[in-house]
Amino acid sequence: MNEECSRRLQAATREKLRKFDALRGAEVQREGFWDAVIISAADESQREAYELQVREKLQRRELPHGAQYRVLSDPAGAKVGNGGSTLYALQQLSSIYGRSLSTLRVILIHAGGWSQRLPSASALGKIFAALPLGEPLYQMLELKLAMYVDFPSQMKPGILVTCADDIEIYSLAEGETICFDKPGFTALAHPSPLSIGTTHGVFVLESHGKPSEMQNTSCLAFLHKPSITKMRECGAVCKRHSGSFPLTDSEFVYTDSTYYIDFDTARSLLALLKELEPLECEVDAYGDFLQALGPRATVEYTSNTANVTKEESSLVQVRQKVFNHLRGTPLNVILLNNSKFYHIGTTSEYLFHLTEDAALRAELGLLSSAFSVSPDPDPEGSAACCIMYSVNHPSVSVAPKSVVEFSRLGAGVTVGGGSIVSGCWVSPGLSVPDGVFMHSLCVNLQSQARFVTVVFGIDDNLKLSVEAPVHMEQLKLFGVNLVECVSHWGLQSEALKFSGDVSSCSLWNARLFPVCSDLQSSFSASLQMMKATLGAATFILPKDTKLISMHEALQQKNLEEMLKFRKGLYEEIMQRRDN
Repeated sequence: MNEECSRRLQAATREKLRKFDALRGAEVQREGFWDAVIISAADESQREAYELQVREKLQRRELPHGAQYRVLSDPAGAKVGNGGSTLYALQQLSSIYGRSLSTLRVILIHAGGWSQRLPSASALGKIFAALPLGEPLYQMLELKLAMYVDFPSQMKPGILVTCADDIEIYSLAEGETICFDKPGFTALAHPSPLSIGTTHGVFVLESHGKPSEMQNTSCLAFLHKPSITKMRECGAVCKRHSGSFPLTDSEFVYTDSTYYIDFDTARSLLALLKELEPLECEVDAYGDFLQALGPRATVEYTSNTANVTKEESSLVQVRQKVFNHLRGTPLNVILLNNSKFYHIGTTSEYLFHLTEDAALRAELGLLSSAFSVSPDPDPEGSAACCIMYSVNHPSVSVAPKSVVEFSRLGAGVTVGGGSIVSGCWVSPGLSVPDGVFMHSLCVNLQSQARFVTVVFGIDDNLKLSVEAPVHMEQLKLFGVNLVECVSHWGLQSEALKFSGDVSSCSLWNARLFPVCSDLQSSFSASLQMMKATLGAATFILPKDTKLISMHEALQQKNLEEMLKFRKGLYEEIMQRRDN
């Protein structure tokens, strides 16, 4: 990316952050902000967790006042995906607001799901993942609202649909504005290498010409995670003009992120839900809705289930109904030629973007230490560590490329490189190895608050499952198969149990983690188990130790106790600052 483009991106992003900072805690005028900020949740338990945190943010004046903040839960039963979640959110909004919904500008942020690829966000939500900037400290919710701070004033009543784990950064030429005022869908599009297009949605455009910073155009077809061959066949590949904005590649495609629907289209989607109910399969708000749009859209995609995590028998039929209902709806595209799209939904992405990604650090002004009592991180080297919302003894050492958040670290604690320590209380003198993920949760067991620290390798695949416990040697924890891990803890492999559906055994539902009476002993026990697995120590689990899985910890989480620990950190950090 050339220096001028980079400079413009940084300046535009800092200006959005400045505007949003001025709104935090202030009573906003109707035309200056969203009428309603809606967060979707997977179920009632997650809704409760999100509402608690939103309420606390409003009390601390971390969000603008005047907008209505609501958390809407998906219905109980089958998973419905972010498309199904969009439909049910519209149904609930229609019930809440009635006819006045047609006058509102709404942002709908999809934050449901269990965040299996970033488990530190599983209990309290990826929309509340911390970022090392802002005063008070930003979380993803504030950053989403900041990056879209100019949208409400240029938007007709309708819904802006976005996801909780991505960041879009863009600049516009002087006098340009992004307007959401056309009927149908209006999507933002970002120039991306062809390789990125294979994992995102790709637009086939009517025309794109020589790019200015922003262009409005129509879309002929939308491709969901297409092969490079498919992109070429459909005419999605663009040639780079001399002096084009962000990319050095000679060829690129425009990929998706956020989109707007006007109120008439929202009403049409409500009619679609009546056709589909009861919804018993996952519907994608991008792949299933947008592929139905554009004059070149065909019904073929409805039977392509290559990108589906779990194929239900009704999926193809549901997709065909979506296609037939939405066919002919306009798909407008706003090309943001000087823009970037960042995804932070995995442990690796979270670590990279917060510690190593020089471009994002410069664009957002990310810090190595934010809202913490902590020794100053070593400024040397190309990679930094990232310490957020934590109270650490002055002798603590955190290696580059690691993140410590919402934690308390005692004297002499060391954290190795490329690790995540989240929500933990670490006793003096302990040492966390390189490349591990450690996250403490409070759980309710037999009406008592207990604590568990889950520990995985940064690259462990928590979603990989086998059909039965007898195949568990195929599952690897820190690169060591589970049968071997169990033997390091003085257990027989048949002693290891799995929670939930026993026909699907994974690291997510393996009962691996000891339940303890307090946060510190929980962390120490899991750390000892990990070190024994890696051959650095021996550790025999005490008799009658109760082991639970990450899956069970979430089912039995004690939100109030987890937020109480965070509140204690907040009060101590504020008190130390005042002194």
